[in-house]
Amino acid sequence: MPSRPLPRQITVFALVGVVNTATYYGLYLLFLTRLPYLAAHTLAFALSMTGSFFLNARFTYRTRPTWRKFLLFPLTNATNFVITTAGVYVIADVLRAGHRFAPLLASAAAIPVTFVVSRRVMLPATRPAVTGDPGGTRDTADATDAA
Repeated sequence: MPSRPLPRQITVFALVGVVNTATYYGLYLLFLTRLPYLAAHTLAFALSMTGSFFLNARFTYRTRPTWRKFLLFPLTNATNFVITTAGVYVIADVLRAGHRFAPLLASAAAIPVTFVVSRRVMLPATRPAVTGDPGGTRDTADATDAA
């Protein structure tokens, strides 16, 4: 399956993010009926992140999911957390722009960086040509890293 052009990847990445957020929130509310809020949050987060991994593999990057990619994928969430946390602090405390919309603004600012990290995890750099791949475009990590 051929890779999507970069602008299309960014658009699909953002759409997967919307689906991921809705999934997280729906699961959180569902689990909250039976679990303490922290357990509901943790379980909803883990399940939505897993779903996000598979959606991004299939629709954003058109790549085969592997264990290596799956285990590295949480780096995208860690990146997002660091950037949004710093952004909320800067917007709310340094710029004194208020707390209400700070997370939304910080999240929007985090999208490009999170996309770059996600793309790096999901599409490792290509290596020199492999036998049967005269263009040198096949990713040998995908060829050898079975899911």
